[in-house]
Amino acid sequence: MQQSNAYIITFSVILTVVLGLLLSGTSQVLAPIQKKAVELDTKKQILGAVLAPSELRSMKPDEILAFYDNRITSKVVDIEGNLLEKDESGNPIIAENVNVAKNYKMAPEKRMYPMFVFHKEGNPDAVEAYIVQVYGAGLWDEIWGFLALDTDLNTIAGVTFGHKAETPGLGARITENAVQNRFRGKRLFDDGGNFQSVAMQKGEGRDYSDDDHKVDGLSGATITANGVNAMFRNYLQAYKAYFDKLRDSGASESLALN
Repeated sequence: MQQSNAYIITFSVILTVVLGLLLSGTSQVLAPIQKKAVELDTKKQILGAVLAPSELRSMKPDEILAFYDNRITSKVVDIEGNLLEKDESGNPIIAENVNVAKNYKMAPEKRMYPMFVFHKEGNPDAVEAYIVQVYGAGLWDEIWGFLALDTDLNTIAGVTFGHKAETPGLGARITENAVQNRFRGKRLFDDGGNFQSVAMQKGEGRDYSDDDHKVDGLSGATITANGVNAMFRNYLQAYKAYFDKLRDSGASESLALN
C-alpha cells in the first residue's frame, strides 16, 4: 500500500531523532574510554624516551599510569624560560594536555613547551632525566617525538618518535628502536655552550660515533630525516632559556618542581 507523504516524513523524522539519540549516547559512553586511551598512549610515548621497550611492554596499562604518576613531574614553559601555570581564564595548564599540533601553527614565542621531569626511583627529589617534546612535518604528514636529556641538559639519554603517515619501510622507520638508539649519547650543545642540535645525515650505513652532533640517516627517506632535523632545531632551541635557568640556579630539582 502506498504511504502518504506525511507518513513518510513523520517516519523519517522519528528515525532521525532515534538514531541521533543512540549516537549521542554511544559518544558519551565511549568518550571516557577514548580519553583514557589517549592518556595511556601519551604517557607511554613520554616514558619511551627513558625506559626500554621491553620494560614498557611488560607493564599493564594501569601499571604504566601508576609508574608515570610516581616517576614523572610535568611543567610547561615559554620560549623565555618562564613557567606557565595558568591560562588566560585562570585554569591550570597541564603539560600532558598541551595540543602540540595547535601550538605548532603559532609563532615560536607564543607556543607552550611541555617539560617532563623523570625522577630516580625511591628519591622523588632527585632528577634522572629531563624530557622535552618536539613536533614537525615529515614527507606526508606530522611527525613528533619526546627526547630525554641527562641532568647535564645536553646529552641525549633516549628518544621516541611517532608519525601519522610516513612510508612503511622508509620514513616510518623513525619508530624503530635501532634508529632511535642512534641518538643516545649525542649532544645538543658544543663545548662553548652553543646550540648545535643533532642531525640525521643523508644516506645510511656510515659511522658517526666520533661526532657528537651527527647520526646515520635513513636510506630512501631523506625528507623524513630532514623533518626530524628541522623539528629538533625548531623545538630544542626553544627550551634553551629554561635550560640556562636550570643550570644557573645550581638547583635544578627545585626549579623543576617549583
